[in-house]
Amino acid sequence: MSATEHTQNRQSQNSGNAAPHASVKNSESGAAHGTDGRGNPSGPAGPRPRNRRTTVFAPRLQALIDEHTGKDLVRLEPDTIGIPGAELSDRILAARRATETERPTFKPLHGRSISKNEAASVMRTVGRDVRAALEGPDPLPADTDLSGPWPITGHRFLRDLVLRDDPWRLRVLMSRLLEIDTKVTWTTIVTGAALPRRPRPGPHLTHLANLVAEAETYQDRRYAMGMYRRAAAPVCFTVSTLVANALWLGSPFDDSVSDRAALYEAMRLLPPSWNLLRNRSPEYPAVDDRIGPGDDILMLPLLTHRDPALWDAPEEFRPERWDTLDPDDTPGYLPFGHVSERCWGRHLVMPLAELLLGHLRRTGLIVAPGQRAAEVPLLGLLGVRTIHVGHRTKVRHI
Repeated sequence: MSATEHTQNRQSQNSGNAAPHASVKNSESGAAHGTDGRGNPSGPAGPRPRNRRTTVFAPRLQALIDEHTGKDLVRLEPDTIGIPGAELSDRILAARRATETERPTFKPLHGRSISKNEAASVMRTVGRDVRAALEGPDPLPADTDLSGPWPITGHRFLRDLVLRDDPWRLRVLMSRLLEIDTKVTWTTIVTGAALPRRPRPGPHLTHLANLVAEAETYQDRRYAMGMYRRAAAPVCFTVSTLVANALWLGSPFDDSVSDRAALYEAMRLLPPSWNLLRNRSPEYPAVDDRIGPGDDILMLPLLTHRDPALWDAPEEFRPERWDTLDPDDTPGYLPFGHVSERCWGRHLVMPLAELLLGHLRRTGLIVAPGQRAAEVPLLGLLGVRTIHVGHRTKVRHI
């Protein structure tokens, strides 16, 4: 693995993703409702065509899909193994727990380790803020207009809903630009921690912001702001990306499709965290002798979720499959990580995502009929870069 790729891998894990390790190949793919994964209408055995959209993956992502879907293990680099196979992924992830440097959100911050107790406490704090937002008198009024470019429109709404009246020096940490540029993130945090007129603790702030307000020293404020970013931003990023993906893949939905099923299926085709990194470890060669003692390992849900041995019509958006499947007990389905270490934020993500998707459907918002392609970039959470959403009676062809 090159030094550049190692750096990308470690930095991008802060957003729950990692750089891929595969050859570059120019190609396109569409995982759209009523298509075969290449933008072509489904055959007679598939669902009736509803839309004809093409999902254009970044070349490296497309190369992974084209070359390695259906395999159980592949060597991606001299020191890197990829694991698309569901059974082998399960054995690898069960072999040991993730180390602190492998946890996407709670890696060491400013050189300080984050204990599991502290991480759990922070997630409980975020959970209180999300519940406070959802249990408000009217978290999403019926006349709220969520038309416009997604996922950014959803992200801004969630920022304002969950973070309420937190000061701008904290709310700016939700910028999507910070998701892919760690230097800008660091500069923003350092500057915000040094600014005078710190916010005062109190009920006007979110529980998470009060952790910053209560910090006494510059170092403590800097750490608390970093934790604010680490804990709150992924919730907003993930929810807005997940809803945008569901809209792109399935809009307009059949009335029989539940919001939750649409979201589960969107996470199958476009899992927000499309790979899970495990650094070299003595446990892994014992699991499979094709793994060497110096090999890092990437589990690849992006490919596992497309394995034809696990899924009927794997490239088609079929939310009805979740009428009979349990997402917590479906082999090879890893949108929130392995059963032994589920993402702590999953119970925050789904209620918010269902709230937004349900509102979009009730208000008649759909993807612009004229938008035929959407890019899925390499960096950041896995999702469509931009889709144009509007009312079915007003949205323009683009």
